[in-house]
Amino acid sequence: MTAKAVIFDIGNVLIEWQPERFYDSRIGALRRREMFAAVDLHTMNDGVDRGDDFAAAVAAMADANPDWRAEIMMWHDNWAQMASPDIPHSVRLLQALRGAGVPVFALSNFGIQTFALAETIYPFLRDFDRRYISGHMGVIKPDPEIYRMVETDCGVDPADLLFTDDRADNIAMADQRGWQTHLFADSQGFADRLVSDGLLTPEQAQ
Repeated sequence: MTAKAVIFDIGNVLIEWQPERFYDSRIGALRRREMFAAVDLHTMNDGVDRGDDFAAAVAAMADANPDWRAEIMMWHDNWAQMASPDIPHSVRLLQALRGAGVPVFALSNFGIQTFALAETIYPFLRDFDRRYISGHMGVIKPDPEIYRMVETDCGVDPADLLFTDDRADNIAMADQRGWQTHLFADSQGFADRLVSDGLLTPEQAQ
């Protein structure tokens, strides 16, 4: 069944999101591993993705872990370098789908303030027909509620949605909801899927 709308995750689908890689380049892999073992930065970021204030959340974590204060503050002060670069082929696929008249949505775990910043860096984030950003919705993937909210708002039957995400748990929940899914490994793999599903021609998917 050919999908009637395509839903993109953003992190590691359209924009690289590798905090560990950033910290490795700044403080070295050994110290980064020590910090991530001592400080639960990803849980802090989940809170931001649910709508917590970005600056306040990072500052609170830094206050709670003074031995790592300078490194924790990098999560806020160097966020733009952490969430980079874009993934050009994926961006072209987004634009090709729009050009072919296929509705494209975003469904992403993203903070309110960080998404506003990302929009200034990556203008293509404004190109979606609908954007479902977890910070504004108050719930993150893979909670089934965020998928239900998308279904209710977009008005497209779940079976007619094609969703790509790099995380298997997010894809598994979409599968349970009856969505069509593609576990994102690289842009070419998703391009091949879009061609095989008849959403793009091989030329459009380059």
